[in-house]
Amino acid sequence: MRFGWRAISGPALTAAALLLAMLFDRVIPTPSPAPLFVCIVALAGALAGLASAMTTAVVAVIGTALFFLHHHGVSGYGPADLVRLGLLAITAAGTAGITGLMRERLLGTFAAERRSHATAARLSAALDQVDIGIVLLDAETRAEFINRAFRDYFAVPDEVADGKPPFIALMYHGRDTGAFELPEDELGTFIAQRMEMVRVGDATPINIKLRNGEVLRFVCTALPDGGRMLSYTPVTDLVRHTDAPSRADYYRSLRDPGNRGLIRYLRIAE
Repeated sequence: MRFGWRAISGPALTAAALLLAMLFDRVIPTPSPAPLFVCIVALAGALAGLASAMTTAVVAVIGTALFFLHHHGVSGYGPADLVRLGLLAITAAGTAGITGLMRERLLGTFAAERRSHATAARLSAALDQVDIGIVLLDAETRAEFINRAFRDYFAVPDEVADGKPPFIALMYHGRDTGAFELPEDELGTFIAQRMEMVRVGDATPINIKLRNGEVLRFVCTALPDGGRMLSYTPVTDLVRHTDAPSRADYYRSLRDPGNRGLIRYLRIAE
């Protein structure tokens, strides 16, 4: 048991209550302070744990015995007093055990939650450093986490991203800001298809072309809790500057979901 104000508060309060009860008993008949002692034992267990509560319980039993001796004088203890002392000992010990163990369990739970929050904070910070857009959706397709890369790709303001918007709102935001390289009449179908993929957890990768020339490979991963993890991997650099110019169409075709560029490349090669 660590000594501090929390550890000594229980025994100190018990001793103070005993002295006050004895002083009052000199003036007017004062009932036994045993119920008050049980409350102090519970307080000691909540403040400092099992050791302090047990110490307070011992002090409470001894203090009650002294109070009975002071109250009855030289006549000593009666059978009823001994019964009350026994009941107090059992009650105080039980209260000390329950409150002390509950405190230890709560402290363990709080420590585990702090570790969990610290791990989540480190993971969030790490995901903000990668160039892959990450969105975590709950079972109702609301965004619980949106990393920095996704916010930059689709120009999502922090106040919007931090407000846990539904995925459909993110899609409409991309439409309204002109992020997608698609004709206006195809945007509705495109958004409906993406929503259906997320709803069923379709993991088929697709390429999304942005108006600024970047290409992102979109993958939806179903999570055990019913949520979804959406990843947007930049694949624009599949066409490297060191590649032969004659094979540029081939490398561009790797970013083409319909492989139309690859078909044209193969026809030319024939």
